[in-house]
Amino acid sequence: MAVQWKKVGLFALVVFIFYVIVTDPEKAADYVQIGFEAVSDAAQSIGDFMTWIANGGKD
Repeated sequence: MAVQWKKVGLFALVVFIFYVIVTDPEKAADYVQIGFEAVSDAAQSIGDFMTWIANGGKD
């Protein structure tokens, strides 16, 4: 039963994304840029953390 809800939720998400892209492409582009910036910031933070660990946890 849970798998059916996952399918319905995924379908609703895809339809919503398509709706946003069709109705307001500029806003959709802004959302994509925000998403890429978030992923980039997360990767930078992980890199900083790994560097800190490699340096023995010292500043």
